[in-house]
Amino acid sequence: MAERISDKELDALVSMIDEPNEKVFATIRKKIADFGSVAIPVLEDAWMNSFSEEQNERLEELIGDIRFDDLYTELSNWKQNNPDDLLKAFTLIARFRYPDFEDEKYLAQVARLKQDAWLEMNEDLTALEKTKVLNHIFYDVWGFKGIRPQQKITVNSYFLNEVLDTKKGNALSLGILYISIAQSLNIPVFGVDLPQHFVLTYLEDSFPIKAAGKYTKDEVLFYINAMNKGAVFTTNEVELFIKKLKVESKEAFYLPCSNLTIIRRMISELMIAYKSESNSDKVKELEELILALD
Repeated sequence: MAERISDKELDALVSMIDEPNEKVFATIRKKIADFGSVAIPVLEDAWMNSFSEEQNERLEELIGDIRFDDLYTELSNWKQNNPDDLLKAFTLIARFRYPDFEDEKYLAQVARLKQDAWLEMNEDLTALEKTKVLNHIFYDVWGFKGIRPQQKITVNSYFLNEVLDTKKGNALSLGILYISIAQSLNIPVFGVDLPQHFVLTYLEDSFPIKAAGKYTKDEVLFYINAMNKGAVFTTNEVELFIKKLKVESKEAFYLPCSNLTIIRRMISELMIAYKSESNSDKVKELEELILALD
């Protein structure tokens, strides 16, 4: 690990973390936060050497605030500069719960998953045959499983590291991973923002990727249920599902949605999951984080 570059001003500010005057401390806190992520090692060192519960609470809050601000900025930058990279946003969301998320470790696993699928692919395969190969690698070889409706959808099931470690996920997390692998192999699989159930669609031809809203139903070959071992189904089954929900049918329920819509949906579902755990602090943070996508 590289040695931290000392900054006298930062060190001096952190040494005043026990300032009793709240107004003065607010100024100190802001100045430390302005250093951004470079302040975190200094704050962690101070935490390790502190025996004061009050100081530790202040240090922990500062570290959390800086990490959140960094995450907000990175998610906003993703939206502005690189929204086609869905996997990148997936790793950013993982950092919401796991600040020390090991990008290299888990992206290496995703690369191996892609390699396994690539070795079985052939350009002469039909769309259904390519889907069959993807499903075999994804569900049979790697063993990914969807969390059944009767099982509780936990907060953890939304994060990339948990999905890769446990080989279990929900419709969104499995779907995002499936999309990422397919598109990395130039297979036109995209997400569909269906009410109460996120599904995938295989398009006739969709590279380069078009903006959401530019697709038509004529381009849809079939749909894929990532929760059910990649089972293939048709437009008729989507229609029946919408009728069963008794909601007004919309064109968007049949067509690819943007990656921005997918990540917004993930954050919204995380809010619901955290509410079910009565974790109001995390809900408030997510309400703020989703603004990075506006």
